[in-house]
Amino acid sequence: MTSKHSDAERANELRTRLADANYRYHVLDAPDIPDAEYDALMRELEAIEIAHPHLRTPDSPTQRVGAAPSREFGEVRHAIPMLSLANAFSDDEVQDFARRIRERLPGRELRFSVEPKFDGLAISLRYEDGVFVQGATRGDGETGEDVTANLRTIKAIPLRLRGSGWPRVLEVRGEVYMPRAGFEKYNTAARASGGKIKPLVNPRNAAAGSLRQLDPRITAKRPLAFFAYSVGEIEGAELPATHSATMRQLREWGFPVSDLVDTAAGVDGCLDYFRRIGARRDALPFDIDGVVYKVDDLAAQRELGFVGRTPRWAIAHKFPAQEQTTTVEAIDINIGRTGAATPVAKLAPVFVGGVTVTNATLHNADQVARLDVRAGDTVIVRRAGDVIPEVVSVVFDKRPAQTHAWKMPTHCPVCGSTIVRDEGEVVARCSGGLSCAAQRVQALFHFASRRAMDIDGLGERYIEDLCDLDYVHSVADLYKLTLDDLLEMKRRADERDGSTPETVKAGKIATKWAENLVEAIAQSKHTTLERFLYALGISDVGEATAKALARWFGGLDALMAATPDDLTQVPDVGPIMAAHIDTFFAEKHNREAIAQLRAAGVEWKESVPEREACGVLAGKTVVLTGTLVALTRDEAKARLEGLGAKVSGSVSKKTSFVVAGAEAGSKLDKAQELGIEVWDESRLAEFLRAQA
Repeated sequence: MTSKHSDAERANELRTRLADANYRYHVLDAPDIPDAEYDALMRELEAIEIAHPHLRTPDSPTQRVGAAPSREFGEVRHAIPMLSLANAFSDDEVQDFARRIRERLPGRELRFSVEPKFDGLAISLRYEDGVFVQGATRGDGETGEDVTANLRTIKAIPLRLRGSGWPRVLEVRGEVYMPRAGFEKYNTAARASGGKIKPLVNPRNAAAGSLRQLDPRITAKRPLAFFAYSVGEIEGAELPATHSATMRQLREWGFPVSDLVDTAAGVDGCLDYFRRIGARRDALPFDIDGVVYKVDDLAAQRELGFVGRTPRWAIAHKFPAQEQTTTVEAIDINIGRTGAATPVAKLAPVFVGGVTVTNATLHNADQVARLDVRAGDTVIVRRAGDVIPEVVSVVFDKRPAQTHAWKMPTHCPVCGSTIVRDEGEVVARCSGGLSCAAQRVQALFHFASRRAMDIDGLGERYIEDLCDLDYVHSVADLYKLTLDDLLEMKRRADERDGSTPETVKAGKIATKWAENLVEAIAQSKHTTLERFLYALGISDVGEATAKALARWFGGLDALMAATPDDLTQVPDVGPIMAAHIDTFFAEKHNREAIAQLRAAGVEWKESVPEREACGVLAGKTVVLTGTLVALTRDEAKARLEGLGAKVSGSVSKKTSFVVAGAEAGSKLDKAQELGIEVWDESRLAEFLRAQA
């Protein structure tokens, strides 16, 4: 049993180690211990403090969560007002800002501290003798809300300062924000909760709402972070003479300061920084809505002073707004390359994120229902860089009368085929497959792939050109292509793309490619039923299922005539897959496409249906493991399947026997553990000879 003295020493040691781990993780971005070790240290400290409550200190990492819910926030009056910055929306306005400074500081070199303008919630942190004692929101600039308990839950905020030399009173100001990855992870979990957790609207609102929870335990569950960007009240020590040096000092004392903070010479340096950060904006792990320029020299800041409620020595240079309000004129359906049916809001044109937006994705039917978006609604639209614009919320106060809840259409707007959505699936899909123009490129690419019809030389780029230039409208059209068609298509595509391959060599290469492709298309006409079924791109029908269907029915006509009940008799075909197969063949467009392929000469050898002719191994499941000498694994598999066996890749209680070659491993061990019969290669060879 340890003494109280050793408990106290161990508690101090643990607090120091955990604080250092937090600093390395949140400030230096260089963690030195894994999460499991951090959690173990935290549990040990909690155990000591529970056993000896007098050893618990206000700055202990265990005190980041646990305060009782508050009925309301108290007020905090800022010793130095948290004033707002003036905004600039153009280079000219930044030039005017710099000109005004030069007029007040004639003859001085202008050097600025430059930093991102974080899109979160401004807060103030007060430290006394190095210990965090109070945190507040900006509020109206003069008075904010006391959110100390909530700020304690944010691990990026130090509860005790590092190092030495800090003032007796130090007020640090900065931004609480929600990283994009944390926001997406939280919303993914929320959407999977079945309505128990409400998804967050956007990272900025999420940060503000999380910090203003009356129960700190809720705040603690939100993925919040913090960046320091200035200081307020200071007592008992001098800080460096420049803003940039002050930020470096804060970092040494344990505060996260963005690596993007920099200095710039003159207005040209500021504008160059603006463009560099703008180019990186969409790749940053957090949201920003502009950059901030501050005169770096603190004495010059004091000399410049304020005008009204804004400093003369700083300005925010804003990016184009990424969120705007507009109205929904209609909700249409977009059919993607894989058949996914995505609802899209048709909008009254609105300028957002630097472009005029008229469409915004609604992702899926569940998202439309969650947002309750309707035609006629006023909505908030968000666009970030190249990200597709999306509707993030509805302004319900502006909803007109007589609106109607939206429902997913029952038929594809492109080809008229049924739109289906499986139980438990988020995405609805057009069942048109081969015949849907929206899915044409993807359908052709899959049809021509090596494991399907194996049309060598027909890559996705050429398929896109064939479709774009109107040479191919369906898979059957591939078999109508001539050498002249392909050469003309290649020439037109090159002209469209600005290429002029007029050399003899280039012409010979194009001709050789076209000749080879014509030959590959001709060869692909002679295939197998299982390859053909796989090539059709039926939802959920992969190579193994295509093989099972081909063997079970023996011919395509029998398969196309099968009912869902018939289909579920096929090994490994369940009700959902059976429904997909039945829906595919029920579509008139798909049956027409198959008829056209047969008319074009696509053929295969049909066989006796497995359901009628059972081999000696019918109903048996066999597993192959290890290295076979006389046969390859594929040859052995084909021979066994020809006798009616199902060849599986894993051993289970349903396995009939295992064929173990040289160096058999875990599958052999599992077979012996389950008491399953094991054959060696010689027994397999003897058995196969007897069946020949």
